[in-house]
Amino acid sequence: MLQLDIVASLVAFFIVLSLYIYRKQHDAPSYSHLPLPPGPKGLPLIGNLRDMPTSFEWQTYHKWSKEIGTDILYLNAAGTSIVVLDTAEAVFELLEKRSSIYSDRARMPMINELMGWSFNFGFMKYGTRRHRRLMHHNFHPSAAMRFRPHTLRAARNLVNHVLDNPDDFIGSLRHMAGETIMSVAYGLEVLPKNDPYIKTAEQGVHPLVAAAVPGAFLVDILPILKYVPEWMPGAGFQKKAKEWKKLARTMIDVPFAAAKKNIAAGVSPPCVTSLSIEKLEGGTKDDAYKEDIVQGVTGTISFQTVAAVASCILGLLEHPEILKKAQEELDRVVKPGHLPDFDDEDSLPYITAITKETLRWRMSFLSGYRLPAGSIVIPNAWAMLHNEDVYPDPFSFNPDRFMKDGKIDKSVRDPAHACWGFGRRICPGRYMAFGAVWIAIASLLTVFDIKKAVDEDGNVIELSHEYLSALVYFPKPFKCSMKPRSPRLRD
Repeated sequence: MLQLDIVASLVAFFIVLSLYIYRKQHDAPSYSHLPLPPGPKGLPLIGNLRDMPTSFEWQTYHKWSKEIGTDILYLNAAGTSIVVLDTAEAVFELLEKRSSIYSDRARMPMINELMGWSFNFGFMKYGTRRHRRLMHHNFHPSAAMRFRPHTLRAARNLVNHVLDNPDDFIGSLRHMAGETIMSVAYGLEVLPKNDPYIKTAEQGVHPLVAAAVPGAFLVDILPILKYVPEWMPGAGFQKKAKEWKKLARTMIDVPFAAAKKNIAAGVSPPCVTSLSIEKLEGGTKDDAYKEDIVQGVTGTISFQTVAAVASCILGLLEHPEILKKAQEELDRVVKPGHLPDFDDEDSLPYITAITKETLRWRMSFLSGYRLPAGSIVIPNAWAMLHNEDVYPDPFSFNPDRFMKDGKIDKSVRDPAHACWGFGRRICPGRYMAFGAVWIAIASLLTVFDIKKAVDEDGNVIELSHEYLSALVYFPKPFKCSMKPRSPRLRD
């Protein structure tokens, strides 16, 4: 009897699913006579659903665009229209010039409705201006300067962490990123090892990194699947979402409660939470300063310094001549007995060039926006940052492409045009994020000789350059040798 019930439920589900897809495909807007952008040929009913890539999708989208000869690619995933923008020019036309029209977010049922990430304003529908306004108040260029001491301290601690843990470079980077977030968002100090706040944050964010990739879960393409009961075959995503929702809630509740406790005790340093609650309690008329909004915004803050700095080290390992040139500049500018500071930034253009090249070379992401007709548009930042017409020999790590006569060459397109997002959805924390990457790179290159590791027989261990495909393009753990350049620098 139970088996018959399951079969009946499955039959009913697929009937409803077929009707849903049919309706989506036939609810055409009034301008349906206009041609669609070109794209790969799909199958009846499901369109390109079976062809949708689930890993390194930016490369597949770019390949299709090149094969078809278009910078605007159209895909139909079981009734959901997806438009991929493969060039900066196409992105500028839609997401910059017409940002008031094309700034909404895709629905994202898995993340927002099942995993409980609706607190994150980056995933909210367009029009949630209070969250973005609060973020802007804290991270516009001059406001972000207040938090430079936090990122500087995290970079100094990174150097010490690498010195004490030379075989766990990626772990040191993760600790630096966690320390920066906890300090900036909540004013919390973290432990040198096994910090509970960092652990809670990593556990909460880890599922998001996989779930936010377009096409990772079928429920994002067919939202009706959110109503499928957990016990049905193929509904394992429901159980995952329930577990991940608990982790996300813990991630934003625990540090926020600790920050409020420190604020009440009068021992909190300046941070986003303390500054916001101070305005809230001061009777500000700005409705962005409400506790639930402050908590949501602080839970949204993240700086992708780990992937960026790790990719930079990979590039330097393959190009020791670049490392040597950078260290010559650092030795010339940084005073003996000191580590680099933000005050040195204008005098270290090559470090800035390395940072720009790092953000261009291996930084990739895909971000979904909702178009008026119900389509999802995906700007392919990877393709824009590897456009050989803009960046000759784009797959080589070459900071000198940004240099001219010993200064930053402003005629070369800054990778910021694509690496931080677009239009009204551009990353509001980009100024601080760039600074965090810059000071981390400058600090590491000042102190350490960075070379490829060797095995027990003295043979060089070559790098695989393997990356994980997720929301952030992240290098898999790799071995390298990081030793202090001198006893003085070690001390």
